[in-house]
Amino acid sequence: MRTVTGRTDHVVVVGAGFSGLAAALHLAGRGRTVTVLERASTPGGRAGRHDVDGHHFDTGPSVLTMPSILDDTFAAVGADRHRLLDLSELDPAYDAKFADGTNLLVRREADAMTEAVRDFAGERDARGYVRLREWLQTLYRVEFDRFVASNFDSPLSMLSPQLAHLVALGGFRRLDPAIARFISDERLRRVFTFQSLYVGQSPQAALALYGVITYMDTIGGVFFPAGGVSAVPDALARAGTDAGVTFEYGVSVTALERAGRRVNAVRTDDGRRIPCDAVVLTTELPVSYQLLEGAPRRPVPLRAAPSAVVLHAGLHRPLPDLAHHTISFGAAWRSTFTELIDTGQLMRDPSLLITRPTATDRSLAPPAADTISILAPVPNLSHAPALDWDRDGDRYADELVDLVEKRFAPGLSSAIAVRHLITPADWARLDMVSGTPFAWSHTFAQTGPFRPGNFPRRTDNVVLAGGGTVPGVGVPTALLSGRLAADRITGPVGARRRRPVPSTGDSR
Repeated sequence: MRTVTGRTDHVVVVGAGFSGLAAALHLAGRGRTVTVLERASTPGGRAGRHDVDGHHFDTGPSVLTMPSILDDTFAAVGADRHRLLDLSELDPAYDAKFADGTNLLVRREADAMTEAVRDFAGERDARGYVRLREWLQTLYRVEFDRFVASNFDSPLSMLSPQLAHLVALGGFRRLDPAIARFISDERLRRVFTFQSLYVGQSPQAALALYGVITYMDTIGGVFFPAGGVSAVPDALARAGTDAGVTFEYGVSVTALERAGRRVNAVRTDDGRRIPCDAVVLTTELPVSYQLLEGAPRRPVPLRAAPSAVVLHAGLHRPLPDLAHHTISFGAAWRSTFTELIDTGQLMRDPSLLITRPTATDRSLAPPAADTISILAPVPNLSHAPALDWDRDGDRYADELVDLVEKRFAPGLSSAIAVRHLITPADWARLDMVSGTPFAWSHTFAQTGPFRPGNFPRRTDNVVLAGGGTVPGVGVPTALLSGRLAADRITGPVGARRRRPVPSTGDSR
């Protein structure tokens, strides 16, 4: 594995999102002096927050899985996550609602979920679910260490006995047919394949190896931190500060100063020069390449993932029957992905993720009130350049509210007291490629060693981290991306706990 040569005593990390925080903690735990520069006023990056009239809105990810990876990140500086962050497991993880009026509560525990599947789809699919669960667990064990949590210098780095095992498991087939080997009920298959949208692919096109996300969601469990998801970067920053990491907020990096092939300082927008021995860039990939004064050549242009519109709403009354996470499936399915990915159209029959964090943490809304968000996948700006989100965003948000109201939340529109809308135009203003927070789609040509690498060859001491590089998009992968960047600087270290197992959160 290629690593930074020469001195690495002082490392500047640009960005305090999940990947930057993870890189900072791993580097500090390995004896480096670390300075983190963040343009925002708080840590978090994509995991932002917006507070209005007593309502707390998490403006980034709302689904948190694999807390054991988070535990390892805290442990890098000897911190105990349980002392800094209180996690609760969501049970059910999701309430899946279908257009025919049926619903399925998605649970992590094997017996409970098997019984739920039996009641929902019959004995045959219940037996199929048991076999699917075994396949997902095997897929995760084979895939995690070697292909998710490892650095690659070239496609040849993949050659290993684990690769042969992954091929034998069907990892390079397509996800939907792989799941269909076990599950015949079309509604039920959606529950175990919708995760492909997280990586910018339809279930029919996504590689079956992305069943590892299905594992994280449905077997590893879904968790929620007290105070909202933005409490996670806050806790990581506290652990970093306690370990000696210096955080500077409201600071943007404008240039990298070079001496030959090495960067020896970063320049900031307030006119300072900060000397360093190595740099971790967690900025959006186009910004990182601009700082590096050039992008690697690729035979085929990179393709961005679909985007999302998110309406955060503060309600003046509670919706007590709404779960923490509700997946509302429209009647359409295959055509939905064609619209999002291929033709660049808004979904005619949308499938939505509705999150009600106050189902778990009442402090996120005023007394006798509620807080929800409605997430609708939409085409990115490159695929739908004619959509004017600044002009039409509020109208589309109204349509989403009407849709949720008709499906299962009567009176929703009249209950909304405050709104906060985020559209692809807003993501684009934060430098996100094609106005999507999901970075590059995980096609075969943008997966593993074919994804933009984290050690560009333009310098000898600048590495990358974040959703645009390896291993990809998502909270667990962003944390891993930070650790992989630290490995590029120091080399892999110690006997870190491999293949994290699902955590049950806090036992208190």
